[in-house]
Amino acid sequence: MRRFFLYFLSQGAGHLLSEEIYSSARPYPWRSYRLKHDASRLSPGADLSQCPAHLPSKGILETQPAMRDRIEKQGGVAMIGTGDIQAAERLIRPHIRRTPVLACNGVDFGLASQPITLKLELLQHAGSFKARGAFTNLLTREIPTVGVVAASGGNHGAAVAYAAMRLGIPARIFVPAISSPAKIQRIRDFGAELVVGGEGYSDALAASEAWIANSGALAIHAFDQRETLVGQGTIALEMEEQVAGLNTLLVAVGGGGLIGGIASWYHGRIKVVGVEPESSPTLTRALAAGRPVDTETGGIAADSLAPRRVGDLVFPIARDHVADVVLVGDDAIADAQRRLWKVARVAAEPGGATALAALLSGRYRPAPDENVGVIISGGNTTAVSF
Repeated sequence: MRRFFLYFLSQGAGHLLSEEIYSSARPYPWRSYRLKHDASRLSPGADLSQCPAHLPSKGILETQPAMRDRIEKQGGVAMIGTGDIQAAERLIRPHIRRTPVLACNGVDFGLASQPITLKLELLQHAGSFKARGAFTNLLTREIPTVGVVAASGGNHGAAVAYAAMRLGIPARIFVPAISSPAKIQRIRDFGAELVVGGEGYSDALAASEAWIANSGALAIHAFDQRETLVGQGTIALEMEEQVAGLNTLLVAVGGGGLIGGIASWYHGRIKVVGVEPESSPTLTRALAAGRPVDTETGGIAADSLAPRRVGDLVFPIARDHVADVVLVGDDAIADAQRRLWKVARVAAEPGGATALAALLSGRYRPAPDENVGVIISGGNTTAVSF
């Protein structure tokens, strides 16, 4: 573990922050997809002194009774409890970064004076929050020898490719043609097999499902998977430890894995607000219909926030524990990108800046005494040209 000091002094944007950022654990010397509790099934040459004894071979909620005991039943759907997220955080802690927060004031962005805290998840491994869910999946589910498959607009694919590389697991990633060059290059850099094709995320998902049917590989869903939701919820656990007195948290929404995990942690204790592009209103349409429905997709953040519908597992969590959902236009998202760079020298991708766009555009107007947090969820973008 190494300690890094992050200085955000540009134009008075924030305070000097010191955060421990966890460096990547060294790849295990065995093929982790062969790892079981039975030592006789370890691959040759495995160093048992490095073997994490707590590593389960099946889903985290299937194998840990303490976590199962905390699951709440609501409408026949098994909801995720804080204990599930705490257990996942302990498991993935050696593999992820504890990303820093940046304390700002609304005045920095031309707003009224009040505290705004940015959670800089774009500094996570693979450039987005998705690494949390990826590691939770790979460390808790039974992995076949043929490896794993993921469909993604880009960030989830990069995260799964990174986690698979670190753990020695074969990975094949399917992305649509709209995926940004920066995200495609990251997936290639991490050594996964990459398949590019189709117009959007749904096309990549269909192609991945066909491959799974023929290969027997394990699907790692970008948002509608319990382990994915639990992993993403560790962001909220961290933020509660880092920021005292938070009233509201703004979270970008695509398929809903991030907001589903975060809302599962807070469980109504603070106001969780979803922010969606006007061009891809998946959660807005679902809440209006009372169930997930297909919506239009597109816009500036289409490579990260444009699945055809919100997740089935996500929907009841959002319905019960998300206070509000607001929509922002492409111009507002692009403006949030530019102002993040100008004020704080933070280079976010469009999806990563979407939550902040709700504040800067006035689509979300906090009360004068509101202490607001914002998740800056990703930074897989090309060189800054704002």
